[in-house]
Amino acid sequence: MTGKQRAYLRKLANGVEAKYQIGKDGIDEETIKMVDLALEANELIKIKVLENALLDVRSCCEAICDETGAYPVQCIGNKFVLYRESQKNKTINIPKK
Repeated sequence: MTGKQRAYLRKLANGVEAKYQIGKDGIDEETIKMVDLALEANELIKIKVLENALLDVRSCCEAICDETGAYPVQCIGNKFVLYRESQKNKTINIPKK
């Protein structure tokens, strides 16, 4: 993913609320399923890492990306944004280059 494509997705993510959270339980199988379904439905999601979480924001982002095949768009503060093209509900058209 190019810098221009990431910038476009960051722009879109500004209006997205962080509907998903990672807490003290960390990243388990249920969390991965939830994120996977959310990515299929929305393509672009924002996740908040709570202060009581055992992992830091970057570690959570990397772990979820590895498990779901998503692209990290942005990690800032206690939130991160993920993108994965949907197979059935494609709504975001990323610029080619």
